[in-house]
Amino acid sequence: MSTIKITWERSGINQKEDQKRTIRALGLRKLGQTVEHDDNRTIRGMVLKVQHLVVVQEEA
Repeated sequence: MSTIKITWERSGINQKEDQKRTIRALGLRKLGQTVEHDDNRTIRGMVLKVQHLVVVQEEA
């Protein structure tokens, strides 16, 4: 199964509370942190919600 790397690039200040909770649910705690998740519909939906705050790299 493929994985994706998600890096938190922009601050969550002045963002909606549900977007802040989505960042936390992805496992991101600090700005600049990178986490790795399996590439599935749930994670893709979460990334889509905060796409303006994160950078996604696809792994094979």
